[in-house]
Amino acid sequence: MGEVTASLQRPVTNTGRSELVRHVDSFEIQPPTPPSHNGVPRSAWARARRRVSRWHRPYTAILLLLDFAAAAFASFTAIHTFDQARSGFYNAQEDPTWFFTVAFVLLPLGWVVILWGHRAYDRRYLGLGPEEFKRVIRAGVAVAATVSFLVFATKTDLSRWTVGTALLGALLLILLGRILARFVLHVIRRNIGQGSHRMILVGTLPECLEVHRAVTRNLAAGLVPVAIHLTDGYAAARGLETPVPVYTGRDVLALVREVGGDTIAVCGSASAEPGELRRLAWQLEGSGVDLVVAPQLTDIAGPRVHIRPIEGLPLLHVEEPTLSGPALLAKNLMDRVAAGLGLLLLIPAFVAIAVAIKISDPGPVFFRQPRVGHEGRTFRVWKFRTMYVDAEERLASLVDQNETDGMLFKMKEDPRVFPVGRFLRASSLDELPQLINVLMGEMSLVGPRPLPADDGDFLGDVRRRLLVRPGMTGLWQVSGRSDLSWDEAVRLDLYYVDNWSLAYDLSILWRTVGVVLARKGAY
Repeated sequence: MGEVTASLQRPVTNTGRSELVRHVDSFEIQPPTPPSHNGVPRSAWARARRRVSRWHRPYTAILLLLDFAAAAFASFTAIHTFDQARSGFYNAQEDPTWFFTVAFVLLPLGWVVILWGHRAYDRRYLGLGPEEFKRVIRAGVAVAATVSFLVFATKTDLSRWTVGTALLGALLLILLGRILARFVLHVIRRNIGQGSHRMILVGTLPECLEVHRAVTRNLAAGLVPVAIHLTDGYAAARGLETPVPVYTGRDVLALVREVGGDTIAVCGSASAEPGELRRLAWQLEGSGVDLVVAPQLTDIAGPRVHIRPIEGLPLLHVEEPTLSGPALLAKNLMDRVAAGLGLLLLIPAFVAIAVAIKISDPGPVFFRQPRVGHEGRTFRVWKFRTMYVDAEERLASLVDQNETDGMLFKMKEDPRVFPVGRFLRASSLDELPQLINVLMGEMSLVGPRPLPADDGDFLGDVRRRLLVRPGMTGLWQVSGRSDLSWDEAVRLDLYYVDNWSLAYDLSILWRTVGVVLARKGAY
């Protein structure tokens, strides 16, 4: 058996933190690793039930306490809001013991039990993605249905306002508690490096490096690759720089224990070997090590992917993107209503901004530029002017100072932007007139940013952005805005197109608030 040893080269920056780059340049032959057991214990009672990764245990315990406290506090609020809260409970005024037991013990306990039944504490959904919140909402519906059934079955005449306030308040407080808990978890993962899974990537070097790039884009995801195990021999990695140590010809389970890992990620074609993946799963039984498979199918979100078992063969079924139907109608309605209300409410702000622009630089208040929209149709976008009137003439002398790649020109200290315009850009107030485009149906609240129409034809993958209407905000904006490279911005826009949903739009709108307040990547 051989091990690829790595010598220290130099530090590089990867996803916002320094990492030791290792260079594969020498090989050391070691004695064969003793074969591990097949994972099946002699007795079912002897099976190791504790997983190697245990960060989720205290996190789940905190969520249990938060959820119970949220439901109890919602009951407390409802009771002190409505005078008829105790109606339906026999002798509740003289002896409220049973009433308080139901309100502050049984109902919160019921919330926790139903949340657990809906797998809202499942470690696979904690900390990232919308699935955790979807399960909480479904559990809330189940709690309301259960309470309604019990009231109907026992013919109890409860205060509907009190019950409704307690249930809705509990749902909102539980969601808020989980948002705050997730925020703290992300801070811990980014700054301390705790609460994460330590992964061993198994596959060919290109496949493992692609998975490494994907999982390290967002440190909040809690996936930290610590080693690569090559399936095509160490010769494929000779002389190449790798972000983590590279091994080959080793017993995978022994390697996991050696490097302190808790998860094995089988990458790409490594999972295509007949029977190999099944035998690896058998080997890991009882070890407490997680097994995940990373197929060569990137940037496809969970709702589009389904497992279809056919005669023992799990087929990965990928559905087409949903770019029509009732959800799209709801999106259009939400866009028009929000844009109309926004324009009415923002009239005073528009007047103040217009006066500030006129004082800063005589000229038009609005800047209108041709942009490419849905299905390649051209429209003129509305924006508050942030540059001097001769900005277009001065662009030619600044082209060589462009700080971004791709189709856009960006400078952090663009001399063409006047002071008030700099503030408007940093606060994104210059984008508000695009509500007019949204109201006219040329844009949406959420979508890929519209690109200038004079940059030539959209070729290759970029044309896929035109399948949906461009948006005032989008995944690009909430993920870094001007700080991102062109390729990364295109990848995020295509991810949005391929995985669009109304819930995803609402999530992006919520994230936009934080990005605008932080003024991240705006210049």
